[in-house]
Amino acid sequence: MKNIVIIISGRGSNLQALLNENLGCSIRAVISSRADAAGLSFAKEKGIPYSVVSHRDHPDRASFDAALAIEIDRYHPDFVVLAGFMRILTEAFVMRYAGRLINIHPSLLPAYPGMHTHAKALEDGVKIHGCTVHFVTPDLDHGPIIIQAAVPVFEEDTEQTLGERVLREEHRIYPQAVRWLCSGRVRLGENGKVINDRSSRMDASLISPSLEET
Repeated sequence: MKNIVIIISGRGSNLQALLNENLGCSIRAVISSRADAAGLSFAKEKGIPYSVVSHRDHPDRASFDAALAIEIDRYHPDFVVLAGFMRILTEAFVMRYAGRLINIHPSLLPAYPGMHTHAKALEDGVKIHGCTVHFVTPDLDHGPIIIQAAVPVFEEDTEQTLGERVLREEHRIYPQAVRWLCSGRVRLGENGKVINDRSSRMDASLISPSLEET
């Protein structure tokens, strides 16, 4: 069975979604960059070891990342899962876990990397928005894509309503991505492309606004 370590910074909704699912792997630890992260309570409730590596205790990104890596490596994980981790990682850290480090982002990458994705989607007037699970690379929010989920964008949407709709999909696709990784059905190939042994339906589609029936 594969081992994973989950890294968080805040409320931990994606962490909770992962902990509530059968992932087919062993969650060895939850590590937070903040001692007041609400998500730590979920790990405590589930009896999962947890710890804090605070960025405030380190003078720069490199020293923080080094300390974080030491804590992660205590658990010998096969994969490191970022679930609401709000720190930009150094290239050295990312390459240390190359092919084993994944993240979830609230947009249909490569559209809208970075912050405030829902506001950007509404400003641009897109009709389809969503979320992406991807391997982490030194190029922020541009790593190889594992799975995406799309939602329609409505005229009356606000950042909050759109964000809530996207978050529901995050809670569906992140456990799936972790299951695929732990079972070996998804992996990162030598060419930097995602290999997925799962077959997909050729006729699946999402159209927004929907087509009118004739």
